[in-house]
Amino acid sequence: MTNHPIPLHQALASFDALWSPRIVTRVNDYDVRIAKVQGEHVWHAHDDTDEFFLVLDGELHISLREPGGERTVLLPQGAVFTVPAGTEHKPYAPSGAAILMFEPTGTPTVGDRHDEIPDHVDATTGHPLD
Repeated sequence: MTNHPIPLHQALASFDALWSPRIVTRVNDYDVRIAKVQGEHVWHAHDDTDEFFLVLDGELHISLREPGGERTVLLPQGAVFTVPAGTEHKPYAPSGAAILMFEPTGTPTVGDRHDEIPDHVDATTGHPLD
């Protein structure tokens, strides 16, 4: 990590891969990750941690499977949302988006439980920012 400010627009411009988050910095035992996203991710759940999303650009949809059924939340630019631990969810961005996430260091992008992982989704715990 660096002890210098990190302009997020420059960090996002440094990579092109979709659904492949980069670790911008760490806060205590949490990664601050950014990602470019388009299309669908995969249904998954993080059993022991919440997942925080902030939409930096574009629009993100998150489908949720909850006790009362399925619902989708729509996050425009500037919106935040936290998926509670254990909740099955599937992010998707029909027109593309740039997002920032807070997750405990080492949290896999496809959670602890997931559907089959498509080729366009990077099953990772985050990549260093180049």
